[in-house]
Amino acid sequence: MSSATSFYDLQPLDKKGETFDFAQLKGKVVLIVNVASKCGFTPQYKGLEELYKKYHGEGLEILGFPCNQFGGQEPGSQEEIESFCQANYGVSFPIMKKINVNGEQADPVYNYLKDKKGGLLGFKGIKWNFEKFLIDRDGNVAHRWASTTSPEKIGPEIEKLLKQSPKEQSSQ
Repeated sequence: MSSATSFYDLQPLDKKGETFDFAQLKGKVVLIVNVASKCGFTPQYKGLEELYKKYHGEGLEILGFPCNQFGGQEPGSQEEIESFCQANYGVSFPIMKKINVNGEQADPVYNYLKDKKGGLLGFKGIKWNFEKFLIDRDGNVAHRWASTTSPEKIGPEIEKLLKQSPKEQSSQ
């Protein structure tokens, strides 16, 4: 669905190739990260998992989207990616199906995110692995961080968003 009008319209594929409907994320704070197993930033999996363990019970979801577009740093199969993440970092948050984040074949999730929150100097593309997008409880793209920003540094922003109640739910 490339013409998503809301974050909750998006329906990427999960690790099994089945539809993962973002409508199920309503009311949650969501961190989306394009990940890779053979990147200098790969150790960020540890910090992402720590954030997930710390805040998941309060409403945080983290979704990792493997991508092989930057230096061929995610060459493995879906099974190899899952195994690597679990064995090396104990990742328990969902790792989705491998996608492209830039170009004509870019996944609609990333087209949506890039359209809503440009990078440095308005650059729309994803520059490298482990760029991060934080979505608030109402489905708004609240923040975007470059690969160099560690998961630990974004904890305070996650906390702020978790303390806010969703507008949609508070008016119902």
